[in-house]
Amino acid sequence: MTMQRRQFLGTSAAIAGGGLSLLATAVRAQPLFDTVKLYAGFAPGGTIDVTARRLAEKLRDVVAKSVVVENRTGAGGQIALSALKTAPADGQTLAISPMSMLGIYPHTYKKLPYAPLTDFAPVSQVVRVDFGFAVGTMVPESVRTLKDFVAWCKANTRDANFGSPAAGSVPHFVGELFGRAAAIDLKHVSYRGSQPAIMDLVGGQLAAASGPVGEFLQHLPAGKVRLLATSGPSRSRFAPNVPTFAEQGFKDIVHDEWHGIFAPAKTPPEVVERFSVAIRKALTAPDVIAALAQMGLEAKGSTPAELAAMLKHDTERWAPLIKTIGFTADA
Repeated sequence: MTMQRRQFLGTSAAIAGGGLSLLATAVRAQPLFDTVKLYAGFAPGGTIDVTARRLAEKLRDVVAKSVVVENRTGAGGQIALSALKTAPADGQTLAISPMSMLGIYPHTYKKLPYAPLTDFAPVSQVVRVDFGFAVGTMVPESVRTLKDFVAWCKANTRDANFGSPAAGSVPHFVGELFGRAAAIDLKHVSYRGSQPAIMDLVGGQLAAASGPVGEFLQHLPAGKVRLLATSGPSRSRFAPNVPTFAEQGFKDIVHDEWHGIFAPAKTPPEVVERFSVAIRKALTAPDVIAALAQMGLEAKGSTPAELAAMLKHDTERWAPLIKTIGFTADA
C-alpha cells in the first residue's frame, strides 16, 4: 500500500467518525492519483462542459495532480456513460451527467448500453437547472410569446420544429409536451448538446430550441435568440423577465433537472467519499458559484447516498408520466 493510499484511508476513517466537519482536513490530504479523467457527454461550451471544467480546476491537486475533461459526445450522452461503465473501478475515471441519461432514458429507449442504477456509483450532485424555450432568426421578431409562436407554427407548418441537446431528454420532453398541449405538429431535431442547436437558431436553420436556461443567456443581448418561456415552478432568477410555461397557460410544463458526478460501479467507497467531499467543498467556492450562475446554474452538492436516493426517486417518478403520454426518444 502506498503512502498516499494509507494517508487517504486514515482521512476517510476520520470523516466517517467525525462527519463533514472534517471537510477541510480531507481536502488538504495528498492527491490520490496522478491523473483523473472526467467524461462529459456533450459539446464544449455548454452547461455540462462548463461545469466539468470549473470542477476540474478546483479538484486539481486535491483528488489528483491533474483532472482532465474529455468530451465524449454522441447518442445523447450515452457514449460518455458507456465509457464510464467499462472504465476500471479504480477511482481514476468519473463522468458528469444530467439526470435524463440515467432516470429518463430507461423509459424512453428500448435498449441502453448501461444499467443506470447498477453500473455506476453516485458521487455528488453538482448543479440544478431550469429549462428555456427559445426562437431564433427563422422566426419573425414579432414573435415574443408562446401564443405568438403557436400562431406562427400553424401558419408555417413546414418550418415548425425545435431542437434539443439529446433525444429522450428532459428538454426534448418539455418541447414535446408544449407541442401536444398547443395542438401543433412541432417536429423534434436532436443535437449533441444545446450549443450546436443554438448555433442553428442564430443561423436560421432551426425555428426553436429547448435547453438549459443558461445556454441561451449569452446569445440574448444580440437579439438573434429570444427566450419565450422557462420551465421552473417560478421565474428563473437568471431570466426574471421571461414568464414560465405555466404563466402562459401551459400549467403541466413545470420541470427542472439536476446534474451529477458518477464513478464506475465497485469503485472503493472510500475513494467515492473522498471525491464527494472535494466536490462539495469546490461547490462552496464563491468563484465557482459565480461562474456557474453565469450559465444559469445553481451550485448544489450532495452526499453519494443523497444522489443515489435522488436518482431512484426520479427514475420511479418519470416512469408513469412517460408511459401516460407515450413519450419516446423517437417522438
